[in-house]
Amino acid sequence: MVKNLNVLLVEDEKRLASAIKFLFKENKIDCETVFDGKEGYQKALNNEYDVIILDVMLPNLNGLEILSKLRRCGKNTPIIMLTARSTVNDKITGLNLGADDYLPKPFDFDELIARVKALSRRSGFVVMNEISHGDLSLNLSTGELSNKDIKVKLNFKEKEIMKLFFISPDSVITKESLLNKVWGSDSFATDNNVEAYVSFLRKKLKFLKSNLNIKNYQKVGYKLEEEND
Repeated sequence: MVKNLNVLLVEDEKRLASAIKFLFKENKIDCETVFDGKEGYQKALNNEYDVIILDVMLPNLNGLEILSKLRRCGKNTPIIMLTARSTVNDKITGLNLGADDYLPKPFDFDELIARVKALSRRSGFVVMNEISHGDLSLNLSTGELSNKDIKVKLNFKEKEIMKLFFISPDSVITKESLLNKVWGSDSFATDNNVEAYVSFLRKKLKFLKSNLNIKNYQKVGYKLEEEND
């Protein structure tokens, strides 16, 4: 007897989740639905699924945070991101964090089913664990930043800041954005915290002998750029 695929769906739109679950059942796919980010993360962490489907916008813990935490814990289950966001940067963020596939809303249900089945057939898939920009590479699991044979370990916040620079190489990132994404919107951190961590990272870039540096755009923010000779 062939075993049904076992899928976890973390989606807070209950009508959509119900429709997906019904169609999955029609296609012999067992689907467990969760409507809350924190509960979804615990389910994904503590149970085995053939595929996990994550919405990006979720209460308590968003889909990208769940994805990042699962990959840091070594959970390699194939993950599809569902989101109303369709910009290139959002897609790059998800894929760089370790997503295996990305489907913007509204989507075709048959396409979702096809993608779930395709991912479930994968064997020996590789989760993207390293991102690069210029002469630098950042290991998302270890927090190790390297330039060829020179390496330095970043702490968690340093790694998160560098990751934002890597995935948005053409953008100036504001201090407000760094505070929200690295420290959290409910944190008491201030601009001074951002400035201090940027200073730490500049010293590490110098140690690595990188041709990249973090440039300050007065009253706007920061951008990782190649230094002029």
